[in-house]
This record gives sequence, C-alpha cells and structure tokens, in this order.
Amino acid sequence: MARYRVRIPSPLRSYTLGHAEVDVTLPELSPDAAPPLRAIIAALDSSFPGIRFRMIDEQGAIRPHIAMFVGPKAVRDLATPVPAGTEVMIVAALSGG
Repeated sequence: MARYRVRIPSPLRSYTLGHAEVDVTLPELSPDAAPPLRAIIAALDSSFPGIRFRMIDEQGAIRPHIAMFVGPKAVRDLATPVPAGTEVMIVAALSGG
C-alpha cells in the first residue's frame, strides 16, 4: 500500500472533520508506476464524501478557484502521476471586495 499526505485548505476542512492534513492509502500498482492524481482525489472523496465536488467540476476538471500541487509542482491535469510518499496540496483561492 502506498500512502499520500493531502493538505486541505481551510474552506474544505468542514469535509475532513477540521483536519488540515489527511493521509490517503492506495494499493501500489507496481514499483515503477504511480497512480494519477484523480485516484488520490477519489480515495479522498471515499473517506470524506462530498469533498471531490468542491474541487472537481461536472466535466471532471479542477475548478478554477482550486489549485493543486503534487510535491512542489502546480498541476491542472488529474492524470498527473503521484509517486508514493509525495505530498498533495490543495489550495483554494480567496476573493471578495
């Protein structure tokens, strides 16, 4: 099993019982294969129902006000591979006037 740490922004913590960081576990595909970001998000939604809809739209794309990082790299593609042990950070944009 491969474990991933996911950092949750304040606006989405109501879905994670207030946790700023959660661990997601997925079966390892093979030593040289990494699951896509969409699998991490699906596992997160399995543990915390409803959180995916706040990040991913009806067409399966990351919502415009959400940024995701795999390690230090900002990504918009849910097919991005996430190597075992890599931290995923979700950032929600703030707006107002």
